[in-house]
Amino acid sequence: MDWEGQKAAEQLMQILLVSSALVALFVGYALGSFQTMILIYGGGVVLTSLITVPNWPFFNRHPLNWLDPLEAEKHPKPQVASTNSSSKKKSSKK
Repeated sequence: MDWEGQKAAEQLMQILLVSSALVALFVGYALGSFQTMILIYGGGVVLTSLITVPNWPFFNRHPLNWLDPLEAEKHPKPQVASTNSSSKKKSSKK
C-alpha cells in the first residue's frame, strides 16, 4: 500500500466507523435494544475491516519508484558529521 493509499484507507476507516456508530445508535434507540445497537456496530467494524485492512488494488494507485540497487551503488551515501562533545571542549587558560 502506498502513502496515498494509506491516507485514503484511514479516512475511509474513520468515515465508515463513525457512520456505522451513528446508524447503530439511531436504530438501537428506535428499537430500544442495546443488543441490536452492538450487533449493528459490530457489523460495521467487520465491514470496515474487510474494506480497509487488505491491500486492495485501489490503494496502490500511486506506487513509489525506488532507486535501482545498481544505480544506488554509483552514488555514495552522505556522511553524517559526528557531534562528539569531547572534540568541542573549550580550554579556558588564563
